[in-house]
Amino acid sequence: MTTESIPTSLAAGRNLIAGEWSDSGRQLETINPSTGLVLGAYASADEGAALDAIAVARNMFDNTDWSRDPRRRSRAVNELADRLAERVEEVALMLSRENGKRLPETVWEVSTTVDWLRYAAASALVLDGGRSSEVSPGVYFQTGREAMGVIGIITPWNSPVILSMRSIGPALAAGCTMVVKMPGQTALTNTLVAEIIASTDSIPAGVVNILTEGANEVAPALVNSPDVDMISYTGSTHVGRAIAAAGASTLKRLSLELGGKTPLVIFDDADLDVVMQNVVAAISLMNGQFCLTGSRLLVQRGVADRLRPMIVEAIASLRSGPSEDLTSDLGPLIDAASAARVDKIVADAEQYATVLVRGGLIEDDERPGGAFYQPSLIEVDRLDVPIVQDELFGPVQTFEVFDDEADAVRMANGTSFGLGAAVFTTDEWKARRVTRNMRAGFVWTNCWGVIHEAFEEGGLKQSGYGLLCGPSAIAEFQDVKLYAQVAPSAGS
Repeated sequence: MTTESIPTSLAAGRNLIAGEWSDSGRQLETINPSTGLVLGAYASADEGAALDAIAVARNMFDNTDWSRDPRRRSRAVNELADRLAERVEEVALMLSRENGKRLPETVWEVSTTVDWLRYAAASALVLDGGRSSEVSPGVYFQTGREAMGVIGIITPWNSPVILSMRSIGPALAAGCTMVVKMPGQTALTNTLVAEIIASTDSIPAGVVNILTEGANEVAPALVNSPDVDMISYTGSTHVGRAIAAAGASTLKRLSLELGGKTPLVIFDDADLDVVMQNVVAAISLMNGQFCLTGSRLLVQRGVADRLRPMIVEAIASLRSGPSEDLTSDLGPLIDAASAARVDKIVADAEQYATVLVRGGLIEDDERPGGAFYQPSLIEVDRLDVPIVQDELFGPVQTFEVFDDEADAVRMANGTSFGLGAAVFTTDEWKARRVTRNMRAGFVWTNCWGVIHEAFEEGGLKQSGYGLLCGPSAIAEFQDVKLYAQVAPSAGS
């Protein structure tokens, strides 16, 4: 394939182990889905590299005082935020080229990551979680939180910067060491992240080890190793189940944020201007490759006939284009295979549903490579069909009609997922009733996709377990130890 012209320093992806760079491993290519051209090559880490990195992280945890000095750790995470802030534009541009997200979205991702790291740095100082009490005369109990140990962090390609740092930040704050497995699709972005970590002088070499792989050797090594105390994984439910099963052999602690099928529930009294803004954002953000993509539109019957043509017009007018083109409404999917997979799901849905907007594959001079997909809208009146039940990871929405509050809750809860949900109504107490009965970790009222580093993120049902962000994040990476002491008797 033809290689795209980029700075030479960014054309090679490397791994970081014990503060040293390694380019050993099978050489694979990273592709720009907007052009179909090769961006560069990277060394795909193998099981041997994973075992080396685990040994380094284990040694740094067991034989240094890294876990015992919260002020030092807070300074280190703050310095990491400083180093990332200095390279926001550089990292954002490479990420946009590698995974196809629009450049404004990748700038948001990297700059927001800086804020999330600042919060993690503060948590090292203020969120110790300990208690103490004299429970009876001369009998004292105390609890203290301690770093869990070596963490294996497994990151997806759709938001590798913010989702890796969402675990790295609080894990560092807690006093852990770690091996971070990052995806081959964003190998050059991963190398920039590793460079930033390596340039953070206050993080000792070997505390954070970064591996990129394009196969499936590093992740199993992390999950199966008895020297890894915990896995923090973000990705599909299918892989999350496999991690949970494999991790049982070592009783490994797990934090799993998995797939989603977010319903946007729109009542008759909703402000339709607000609805339309959120419907478009919910299908186009991250090109529909987002665990919280608003893939289901549940519309009350009284407003359905009015809203349907509005949504059809809005979705049909969205333009898929190159990720660096600021006129694009959404970029390409991660690769041609993903675009073809999404197109087949929509084609299959034509057998049992009504196609309102038939998007599809696009390939022309401006959009080569086969990864571009125009959004689709499918009206369906059944819950037991793949396009409703399965996470698609692409810009496809269903249009589903409900009758009343009970029907809306039944339909919204009608999949195995429980990550996010949104309600649109001008009745505050209706919103409160409905969101209270939704089985989802995130629930929004008259908005969608709003997140903040000071508040927890996590899923219910088949969307996983564990919490990241907010004050619970550091606790994910800590154990609680109980100390008990009985005072000697008087005169003894």
